[in-house]
Amino acid sequence: MSGHSKWASIKHKKGALDAKRGKLFTKIIKEINVAARMGGGDIETNAALRTVVLKAKAANMPKDNIDKAIKKGTGDLDGVDYIELQYEAYAPGGVGLLISTLTDNKNRTAADVRSILSKGGGSLATTGAVSYQFTRKGIIAYSAEDIDFDALFEIALEAGAEDVTNEDGTIEVVTDPADFEAVLTALQEAGFEQLSAEITMVSDNTVTLDNEHTAKVLRLIDRLEDNDDVQDVASNLEVPADFEMEE
Repeated sequence: MSGHSKWASIKHKKGALDAKRGKLFTKIIKEINVAARMGGGDIETNAALRTVVLKAKAANMPKDNIDKAIKKGTGDLDGVDYIELQYEAYAPGGVGLLISTLTDNKNRTAADVRSILSKGGGSLATTGAVSYQFTRKGIIAYSAEDIDFDALFEIALEAGAEDVTNEDGTIEVVTDPADFEAVLTALQEAGFEQLSAEITMVSDNTVTLDNEHTAKVLRLIDRLEDNDDVQDVASNLEVPADFEMEE
């Protein structure tokens, strides 16, 4: 299981994801804006837009919010032009981070990312120093409680999933980005409600730290993700099975 999904499931159980739903919606709206601006507002012909709309629906975003975000991206409503930037960084313990941002002010975002990293014991890395370790994958996570794993496993593989795992109370479905839509749709139609669903960067080689340093890295990731310009933070951290975040 990727550290990202493990930590997402921990936060979900604590109710933290629900508390941050408004911020999550804001980030997804930015992605919809950019996808619509780059490829048009028709989800049938714009694969990137179709994928992010699926992500929005998976997060239970209201249809009206989605429609407004598309119209802002196509220029039918006033909106903001966002620039996509990616930063490579190291967290405590040598953990690699890929920080994806959408911003209307590059200088502000760069300064914010540097400041958050510095305060959290991290640092920026040179271009290519971290990114080579990561591959783009679709990740769909479920709480294993009250879910028929065998049924989900069969449906996911038939729809094109690469792998399905069940560890520490979280089921993780991994797909090629091209198959993400088909797999997520098949599982939703079968009645499985996901914790999260997104296309993100996943590392094949992970780093395992003790609980103290794992907590430091996760706090740093949380602070980065709390920044309005940061869309996603991928890491190669492997969260230990017995990890418990102190309140």
